[in-house]
Amino acid sequence: MICFPAPLYPHGLPKLEPELLPLLDRHHQALAALIADHDNFLPYDQWMQAALYAPQMGYYTGGSTKFHYAGDFTTAPELSPLFGQCLAKQVAQILQHCPEPKVFEFGAGSGALAASVLTTLDQMGHATTPYIILELSPSLRARQQERLASWGQRVQWVNELPTAFSGAVLANEVLDAMPVHLVQRSADLSILELGVSVNHEAAATAPSPFRLTARLAKGELARIAEERLPRIAGYRSEINLQAESWIRAMGDWLQVGGALLIDYGFAQHEYYHAQRTTGTLMCHFRHFAHDESLILPGLQDITAHVDFTAIADAALAAQLEVGGYTSQAHFLMNCGLTQDLEAIHHALDLNNNSHLQRWSQQVHAVQTLLSEAEMGELFKVLALGKDLPTPLLGFMMRDRRDFL
Repeated sequence: MICFPAPLYPHGLPKLEPELLPLLDRHHQALAALIADHDNFLPYDQWMQAALYAPQMGYYTGGSTKFHYAGDFTTAPELSPLFGQCLAKQVAQILQHCPEPKVFEFGAGSGALAASVLTTLDQMGHATTPYIILELSPSLRARQQERLASWGQRVQWVNELPTAFSGAVLANEVLDAMPVHLVQRSADLSILELGVSVNHEAAATAPSPFRLTARLAKGELARIAEERLPRIAGYRSEINLQAESWIRAMGDWLQVGGALLIDYGFAQHEYYHAQRTTGTLMCHFRHFAHDESLILPGLQDITAHVDFTAIADAALAAQLEVGGYTSQAHFLMNCGLTQDLEAIHHALDLNNNSHLQRWSQQVHAVQTLLSEAEMGELFKVLALGKDLPTPLLGFMMRDRRDFL
């Protein structure tokens, strides 16, 4: 057993409660053993996989609160049900063109998105459409089951991908949480793969007992990185081969319908911009965002922005259509967000304090969803599918497929 000192965290992060230190130490020990099994070089994608998804130890497979004010971050569905209400309108358009349609959501979080989509679909005449959820986190699945209990057997949970599917697929902030490879240009511009090693020389004040190390990249990873990374010494970024593989697999099981992928990211020419020299890795811990991905394993979220060009290319290779690509702000406005907000305004008595408070909350949420300085521009929506209806509602105006 390795003796790890109590960590001192950078960036002014909240200190970990003393009762959680033994849990963190167990995570450190398990990861150190995994690294030892890989000759003291664990490729970064495998580190991220273990930190997020290791059974009973990973961030998503443990029992910590993750969403909204009591957790580590807030997603769009938690901000306002209007987000899911807009998304449901696009879902309904897709369902109308599918035989025996269903909705399939990946990583349903707190269940907030499912609740608002189901409510809106009920109102739009799709009250019997099955809603299927694939959730890797046992604690989140339990929260979803409690929140969605009123829909009874219509909502089902599964543990694996379908073999054949007709309908609408939803993935809100799913791709960013898939483990990524970390690559870097060396001084001579060759491609290095970064991994994690135990830092046996770490000082007692070091924030982590682990460190990044490098080796020469090989095979497909080296080839792809050579194509995408600028030829700048020291340039570091991520490649999400798992997400691209997931999209290619979708081409096998999605028979008719469409997938709506909502996430933060860029087209490839922006993702690998010459000025973005340190990549996009970001961690979230109690609403603090930072880039120290080797601290607090299992207790903080680790994400990377999405290369939407790579996702679209993987879709085309899998014989999927790219039905639309736009910012979250334009997608929501195309789906009637401002009209939905106006309907709330007309339904409320603003002389009533509780109604006024509700109105203020909704206005603030919509500003966050639409603002270029908040979620409106950073988040994108990509539609993929087979036999998609055209034009898709959410991409009627400001479709950016030409920018991919």
